[in-house]
Amino acid sequence: MNKTTQLLDAISVYLDAIYYCDVKKLDEVFHHASSLFDADEGKILADPIASFRADVGNRPSPAGRNQLRCDEIIMIDWLSDISATVKLRLQAHENVFVDHLCFVKDSQGWKIVAKTWHLENTAEIVTMD
Repeated sequence: MNKTTQLLDAISVYLDAIYYCDVKKLDEVFHHASSLFDADEGKILADPIASFRADVGNRPSPAGRNQLRCDEIIMIDWLSDISATVKLRLQAHENVFVDHLCFVKDSQGWKIVAKTWHLENTAEIVTMD
């Protein structure tokens, strides 16, 4: 399996983790020391992965609400054969986010070591009914 396929698999795990609010998938794709950052309200919010994991695990999942899955890979920027930055757009409930995910690859595979996100806008929830 080539590096692109392996990275795409890791991205898929991340998107599944958000859509299903699956903390086991978060554990699979995030490095245990990773952090998350946001500055949407004019100040930098830094969140360790443990805090983000608890938040995701305690919210209703978009899948559980039968929400149509809406995510896209906007860009992959290869820094080297073992590091890349990925830009994604995804909708979780009414919130549409743009995420920048910094991935590195070690013996355990591709891991997110940092995430910066931005709340791009809100949109109507479309269900699969």
